Amino acid sequence: MDPNPSHNTTKTTTLGPQSLCMEITAMEAHRVVVPPARTMAQKLGSRLKETFFPDDPLRQFKGQPARRRRILAAQYVFPILQWGPNYSLKLFKSDVISGLTIASLAIPQGISYAKLANLPPIVGLYSSFVPPLVYAVLGSSRDLAVGPVSIASLIMGSMLRQEASPTKDALLFLQLALSSTFFAGLFQASLGLLRLGFIIDFLSKATLIGFMAGAAIIVSLQQLKSLLGITHFTKQMGLVPVLSSVFHHINEWSWQTILMGVCFLVLLLVARHVSMRRPKLFWVSAGAPLMSVILSTLLVFAFKGQRHGISVIGKLPEGLNPPSWNMLQFHGSHLGLVIKTGLVTGIISLTEGIAVGRTFAALKNYQVDGNKEMIAIGLMNIVGSSTSCYVTTGAFSRSAVNHNAGSKTAVSNIVMSVTVMVTLLFLMPLFQYTPNVVLGAIIVTAVIGLIDIPAAYSVWKIDKFDFVVMLCAFLGVIFISVQDGLAFAVGISLFKILLQITRPKTVILGNIPGTDIYRNLHHYEEAMRVPGFLILSVEAPINFANSTYLNERILRWIEDHETEEDEKQQSTLRFVVLDLSAVSAIDTSGVSLLKDLRKAMDKKGAELVLVNPLGEVMEKLQRADEGQDLLRPDNLYLTVGEAVAFLSSSIKAQSTSHV
Repeated sequence: MDPNPSHNTTKTTTLGPQSLCMEITAMEAHRVVVPPARTMAQKLGSRLKETFFPDDPLRQFKGQPARRRRILAAQYVFPILQWGPNYSLKLFKSDVISGLTIASLAIPQGISYAKLANLPPIVGLYSSFVPPLVYAVLGSSRDLAVGPVSIASLIMGSMLRQEASPTKDALLFLQLALSSTFFAGLFQASLGLLRLGFIIDFLSKATLIGFMAGAAIIVSLQQLKSLLGITHFTKQMGLVPVLSSVFHHINEWSWQTILMGVCFLVLLLVARHVSMRRPKLFWVSAGAPLMSVILSTLLVFAFKGQRHGISVIGKLPEGLNPPSWNMLQFHGSHLGLVIKTGLVTGIISLTEGIAVGRTFAALKNYQVDGNKEMIAIGLMNIVGSSTSCYVTTGAFSRSAVNHNAGSKTAVSNIVMSVTVMVTLLFLMPLFQYTPNVVLGAIIVTAVIGLIDIPAAYSVWKIDKFDFVVMLCAFLGVIFISVQDGLAFAVGISLFKILLQITRPKTVILGNIPGTDIYRNLHHYEEAMRVPGFLILSVEAPINFANSTYLNERILRWIEDHETEEDEKQQSTLRFVVLDLSAVSAIDTSGVSLLKDLRKAMDKKGAELVLVNPLGEVMEKLQRADEGQDLLRPDNLYLTVGEAVAFLSSSIKAQSTSHV
């Protein structure tokens, strides 16, 4: 069957068979264009630039005078210099409102998350004071609200508790937390400086959905200690030990604590629901935690709740962040744990911060530089570790409130920081009677939004393998541990990538009748095989990891095709057409594969035809094809349609000449 009869008819009416073959060869020789030769330095430079500098951050300096370049360089390092000179009173009014709003959320969350990390509550407030000031100078997001986050707090608390007790060795535990924060910041800033942000991309969306949901459940279950008033509670994070601890200490349950916890939990959930249904009422859920803290503190103080078994925070020290650089540990038996904790918490907090920043940047139609964000968040944590702060990043709940409150610039972080500073200096005695049960309710309300069932269902519909990865992350976090569950899910994701590399997809193509379009036979029912042709498409780079598999798979396609043709008594196989349009790269093993296939085809009396090899592939094939076996003009084409049309015409011309 001739897939392009009109084209061939035009040719045969004007030329004889031999002239036609010569014309076809000449046309194809002009159609195939070999890319210009480049030196090794040029190719390496181009590759490195594309890998590490796809955004070309130096393009804004090109063609600028020296003074202008210095100004642009300063603005690049300190984004505040870019928008600061144009700052106005109108913008300040919006930022003050949003800053005060997120401060009302940051204060109770800071105290709550510090307890989640098994740190003194005051450390949570310290971490809401200094880091936002650093980010306001270095960060590029207008909406990101900086502070402690639940997931990083949970991971840090659970990992450090393996070697130090937060109650018996409180000082050592605090030293390890601050040291872990330093290494987290060092790792984050290094990723930004070296432009290695693609490393965090190994945390796929499916992995994060499962991890966040599992962590949210573990965090919520951990709050049963506060919500039920249990004194003796397990230090383990798994589902089974937590539930066992809950039901083995029923005698410690306090009905007064349970009643207060349920009431405030319902209040917070209702406020959250109202804000979700009516986004303009965002201030309801934003102010609910602080109002709960104030109201519960007044109730405990008025009715002397401590006498009825309701535990409280206790007295908190007044004053600003004390320096803590002398508490950082860079040697000793705990160094390995500190580095590992910093690495894990650094990656998780970095992933959350950049994702949140990009989400709200897209809503307001501006760009966030990922590498600059890594540097900003990293330096923020390095400075924080020297000022009694633990790991901080951009929190989604606070950033959402900041966005909805109308923030215009990073000044909202400065306003929040100043508010926290006032609290640290003058308002700390007011938190002495704040019940722990309310802090537990605040944490549960904050993390419950991390369970994204619609997103999980979407993953199930789109990719079943991704759903398995998500499920492994979820179950690993719940039944093993937070860090092991995350590592297990990342391992499965890497296995998926390796599987795709070593077992690339190869499909057989057929012609859509009436067109010169060729598509997968298994996807298009109307696609038909072309007699005498086996048309295959390789949809991945060809390299040492998959060349053996591809060789075996293509030979198996050929054997199956020959068997089918023998059964149907159709014409013998004349051409094996390889569509290389999706092959972006090839190495020495890949070139050897094509040479071996050429030899195998010669033994079978068939020809190997290559279609549309890309620039890099074409360049390497040209250097390796000393005997002109692979890149002959008569077996190299731009499209499958052209290849089949010309080869079919040549067959007809040859048969006509023989007649």
